[in-house]
Amino acid sequence: MSNVTALKPRTQEQTWLSPKHVCERVPGMTVDNLKVLRANGKGPVFYKPTGDHGKITLYAASEVDAWGASGRRSTREQS
Repeated sequence: MSNVTALKPRTQEQTWLSPKHVCERVPGMTVDNLKVLRANGKGPVFYKPTGDHGKITLYAASEVDAWGASGRRSTREQS
């Protein structure tokens, strides 16, 4: 089996979240609100491993965190 190339080890394991777990991670978020954000293209990046019409929706925890951080605002006193 000399023609087989070994897979490169992953540097960090991805944590996947269901919509319910996203809501537990983001204070004030509801599953319905997350669904509306997803439909309007304004929420965190999501994945449909079962295809566009599949019932499974997943979120990468790191991308949910980045989406939350992207909304950072400062007060006038801090600017």
